Amino acid sequence: MQYVTKSEEETVALGRTLGRELMGREIKGPVLLIGNLGAGKTTLAKGIVEGAGAAIADDVSSPTFTLIHQYGAGERPVFHIDLYRLDEPREVESLGLDDLFASGALVLLEWAERFPSLLPRQRTEIRLRPLDDESREITVTGPP
Repeated sequence: MQYVTKSEEETVALGRTLGRELMGREIKGPVLLIGNLGAGKTTLAKGIVEGAGAAIADDVSSPTFTLIHQYGAGERPVFHIDLYRLDEPREVESLGLDDLFASGALVLLEWAERFPSLLPRQRTEIRLRPLDDESREITVTGPP
């Protein structure tokens, strides 16, 4: 599926829709948020977390320095993870991602494409590409 959003608000709104869809089905692997710096990954994540019912969008922030944020609790929490500051696969392995993937939680991963050998085959990829100041092209591909 391919979408174009024309503002930050539209990107959050699309995220809400995607979050509802993701939580409405069996989760098969993580959701990779792929794009350059400033592409809108965290903005989209705000909407996904809210659409999943785990937190309001304003409470969602980039996990660049903490690496992992958990939103919600219970059966289906949402984990928002940023691997930007990690350099080595062993650093990523120490996070226990395999346990999160197996837990049934919704796992959003930013910068995971830097460590392809550590990613499960079944995953959803969301690619974000800025078109101009506010517009974004967002492409979603589901698990194989």
